[in-house]
Amino acid sequence: MLTKRIIPCLDVKEGRVVKGTRFVELRDAGDPSEVAAWYDQEGADELVFLDITASHECRRIMIDVLARTAEQAFMPLTVGGGIRSLEDIRDLLQAGADKVSLNTAAVQDPDLIRRSAERFGSQCIVLAIDAKRSAERRAPSIERRAPSTGYPANRRGDQAPSAERDPSRFTSHVSPSSWEAYIHGGRTPTGKDAVAWAVEGEKLGAGEILLTSMDCDGTKDGYDLELTRVIAEAVRIPVIASGGAGTLEHLYEGLALGRADAVLAASIFHYREFTISEAKRYLAERGVSVRL
Repeated sequence: MLTKRIIPCLDVKEGRVVKGTRFVELRDAGDPSEVAAWYDQEGADELVFLDITASHECRRIMIDVLARTAEQAFMPLTVGGGIRSLEDIRDLLQAGADKVSLNTAAVQDPDLIRRSAERFGSQCIVLAIDAKRSAERRAPSIERRAPSTGYPANRRGDQAPSAERDPSRFTSHVSPSSWEAYIHGGRTPTGKDAVAWAVEGEKLGAGEILLTSMDCDGTKDGYDLELTRVIAEAVRIPVIASGGAGTLEHLYEGLALGRADAVLAASIFHYREFTISEAKRYLAERGVSVRL
């Protein structure tokens, strides 16, 4: 069984880490380099650094802020925001990033995914999808009840009792076109079906999907499990669940019910509601394979 990852996220605006609700009402959460150093000591598996206004403001990411952060992050670092070209990706990798996250530029020029994967390798290219449920659609049908035994099977062959593999437990009444992808930090709808876009991104060469539910982001009500699972089962590359984590149970649900390969969280870690080590111990006790 592959080890699941716990990934804190640094949403950075004007050189400071911030966190909001549904992409608005931002509040300060500290200096990026100091926060990164704390997460390194905590044993985070990876770290995501997103300059959340770079694309909207049509500017490049703050390389100096990134470089200071990378000096404190001795775990894989994914960086996104304002990336428009292969040269931008090269500069970020040289500044200390291990992966880059493409969203706005990838939607506007999908071939950028192919070119960047060919130049730097698919393992460096993360397709970020900010997805929002259409207002007229029905609510998710996946229940938030943890499996009674074991860890559910997923598309990569993790084993679980046959009852846990029964697809009727997760019967969906929402079509794959229930979510639309947004760009410019959640400001601009694209008309793209989020699920179809994930599949296309994989075909173009993306090595991973960073999937954020705009509906759940910052609410602490839990991940959009149906969105996460639909996309996780539509692609063969790793999917990171993002948006809505408020408890350790939510992390478990994202992995077990949403079938994500990793869970990303911000508020619960930034404001010390839980530590990375507490989260990992909790998941290990629930039967999830994590790096302790």
